[in-house]
Amino acid sequence: MTMTTTIDLLRIGMGLALSTAIGALAYWRRSLTVSGWMGAILTGTLTFGFGGWPWGITLIVFFVTSSVLSHYKEGTKERRAAEKFSKGGRRDFVQALANGGVGAAFALAYGLTDQPVFLMALFVGVMATVTGDTWATELGVLSPHKPRLITDGRIVEPGTSGGITLLGTSASAAGGMLIGVSMLISLVVGQMILQQPLMPEWWLIIAGLLGGLAGALFDSLLGATVQAIYRYPSGKETERKVGRDGTPNTFLRGWRWMSNDMVNMLSSVVGGLVAMIIFFLLAG
Repeated sequence: MTMTTTIDLLRIGMGLALSTAIGALAYWRRSLTVSGWMGAILTGTLTFGFGGWPWGITLIVFFVTSSVLSHYKEGTKERRAAEKFSKGGRRDFVQALANGGVGAAFALAYGLTDQPVFLMALFVGVMATVTGDTWATELGVLSPHKPRLITDGRIVEPGTSGGITLLGTSASAAGGMLIGVSMLISLVVGQMILQQPLMPEWWLIIAGLLGGLAGALFDSLLGATVQAIYRYPSGKETERKVGRDGTPNTFLRGWRWMSNDMVNMLSSVVGGLVAMIIFFLLAG
């Protein structure tokens, strides 16, 4: 399949229009900054335009559920852990790319080649990870029990990098599985619309579940070991390099270049690899 036959300008244009509209709504709902809106347009256009509608719908599921959860019990989360997180509820350009950029790259590769299924598996694992990690963050901080550090089980404060709870871990598994189910349903509906033989890819559910869970746990492992952690003048730990008032925080531990966005991106790759392994084991 040549590049000239795989590039669908109409689909790219529709992806651009749809991602622009969804990004505008998210900006209005204060889920994105202006730069985050631009990032959503870029990742959405590439995902829709080169991956296809099932890929784009899967991206929308991540984006919509994450945006809704970011506003769920926002006041409680603000009181418990807002100062620990590197960014607030509004995603900027870098954060949009950290969450959707790797998946968009796989969509681009898929559209410019002979559309190998293993790339779809990688995409599902990536999106399952970023969805599962977001769900774990947004819901885990609401757990009635304090989190435990993934490395040694020590009890830590809500929002601490590397801290996990049963609620958060369950949320990451559920979010990952939803991504797999979304891709599966989208593919089946597409086959029905095109009047093709129905060939449900059941492995997608397992790939989403295990890929998302593995990626989210790897995110926590990086957070507990090598992620850059800073300290406020008050002594409290945070992922923020600079406080909300502009005051620089003191570097405490980890690798300086291992920001939260870098952790998210690397973890999504791990989730993608796990999903690809599931594909080769169950369907390859």
